[in-house]
Amino acid sequence: MGEVKSGEKTRVLVVGATGYLGKRIVRACLAEGHETYVLQRPEIGLDIEKIQLLFSFKKLGARLLEASFSDHQSLVSAVKLVDVVVSTMSGVHFRSHNILVQLKLVEAIKEAGNIKRFLPSEFGMDPPRMGHALPPGRETFDQKMEVRHAIEAAGIPYTYVVGACFAAYFAGNLSQMGILLPPRKTANIYGDGNVKVVFADEDDIAKYTAKALDDPRTVNKTVYIRPQDNVLTQNELVKIWEKLTGNELEKTNIAAEDFLANIEQMEIPHQAGLGHFFHIFYEGCLTDHEVGEDEEASSLYPDVKYKRMDDYLRIFI
Repeated sequence: MGEVKSGEKTRVLVVGATGYLGKRIVRACLAEGHETYVLQRPEIGLDIEKIQLLFSFKKLGARLLEASFSDHQSLVSAVKLVDVVVSTMSGVHFRSHNILVQLKLVEAIKEAGNIKRFLPSEFGMDPPRMGHALPPGRETFDQKMEVRHAIEAAGIPYTYVVGACFAAYFAGNLSQMGILLPPRKTANIYGDGNVKVVFADEDDIAKYTAKALDDPRTVNKTVYIRPQDNVLTQNELVKIWEKLTGNELEKTNIAAEDFLANIEQMEIPHQAGLGHFFHIFYEGCLTDHEVGEDEEASSLYPDVKYKRMDDYLRIFI
């Protein structure tokens, strides 16, 4: 399990390629010049949109590999054809929740014995720091840690990409729950609104992932996505919107105890989402620690001209 030789194209298999982030990572890998493979699972069935998306990747130059999580040897065969595996299996409660399915992928990688790097599905809060997280949202972090432990126990080289809020879910709506577009008149502010949060365009997350996956500097490390200009408080994000529109919103500050007051009466997906919001906007879990001996993506790859949130929000005007 060594690094890819200089000058050779890295062969990358993307698992979960038809998903929200996966499709972006496929395109980013192709743009980066990687020899890109996409797992095509029979479980996709009659989902015509996913089938068409897979074949759109093929038109762009990706190669489709048929394999199933219910067929171990098919996974082993697929893994043997590549150098790096990137998983983007969904781990959120309002979509499909498939984090532990990755354990089957770990077993296939272990048996194949040729993989130089595995990037499991992470991309959000850093799981080792979330042992205190509120249930049921803590399940996501516990399961990600279970996958990490399996990877490391098997001696598989890894890179964990973490650390940012997806802009489409947290920035375009000014971090309001229950909507995805900017509010026009009023906005809820969590606490005093001065906790630092990290926002990132999903396409930039994909670009950083495509660069980090075979970078010798990131092997067996965590890569934090923390672009300096996108480390903002909620108040700062709202002010950017107000400046763009010339319209001041009516703001309501929500105390922590009020934010969590009715959590137990909510459906499980809403409980999980509320808990995650609490850790991000009240506790500051994305910014309450230094990168330390790990790496930060925008510093490693200054050639990626990441999208600032003022530019991101312009599309909504």
